[in-house]
Amino acid sequence: MRQLDKEARERLRGLSKDNAEWVGSHLVMAGRLIDADPELAYEHAQAAVSRGGRVDVVREAAGLTAYRTGRYAEALRELRTVRRLNGSSEHLPIMADCERGLGRPERAVALAASDEARSLDGDGRTELAIVVSGARSDLGEHDAALAVLDRIAPAERQGDLGVRVVQARAVALEAAGRESEAAALLARVDPAALARVNGVVEDDEEVVVFDAFDEDADDADEAEADAEDGSVVTAQDDAEEIADVEVADDEVAESEEPDDESAAEGDTDSAEPAPGEGAAEDQR
Repeated sequence: MRQLDKEARERLRGLSKDNAEWVGSHLVMAGRLIDADPELAYEHAQAAVSRGGRVDVVREAAGLTAYRTGRYAEALRELRTVRRLNGSSEHLPIMADCERGLGRPERAVALAASDEARSLDGDGRTELAIVVSGARSDLGEHDAALAVLDRIAPAERQGDLGVRVVQARAVALEAAGRESEAAALLARVDPAALARVNGVVEDDEEVVVFDAFDEDADDADEAEADAEDGSVVTAQDDAEEIADVEVADDEVAESEEPDDESAAEGDTDSAEPAPGEGAAEDQR
């Protein structure tokens, strides 16, 4: 529990002390394992949801680990729930990438044209631009895929995120049939930096795993106590909560379907800094 950041600990205060410790231990493990063993991280996040499903940071862990394990529909539902719980759009780039993963690149482009996209900070806009570039390539719009990356401000091309922009451009070039240009571009990037942004875990990195799944009788009693005060999400509650935020596959509001002009404007808004977090698997 102490290994969680202060904000996450504050979010768990609605749970009883013992239950918060139990949920927190699973959140810690989910965070530690998300790169080294995403599937096990997902299991830890699901355990946390079983006892703290009404807490935004718990649903956030569930959404991020679902995304990392390719459960895109589930990740999208969870991250919509997080947005409903705390009002933040910080995970909009991942939500857009989930739409790509579900074979709906046009929805990823539509998200970039939304009002929420304009509220993202510089890193968020860059992340969304990377996703939109991939979505444009998916749609066969190769010039647009490159253009959205070109509009990213130089100040937002620094560090690892800058490496990911270069990688995204190489992917867009390759999709356009310009393989030699893509290879030449990647050849100028430090291989260690590429490995790092792609989540490659070094062999000598030690990940300590403890068994947090064994629940004794005290844990069960604690869960029952929390269930009485509404801290634990039940299967029925969870289904109702998901129903509130889930959008059917064949239901995209007309306002989310931009025409060519508004879509292009949305691409620009997502990439340029306003006044005053997964890109797709093939781009990470």
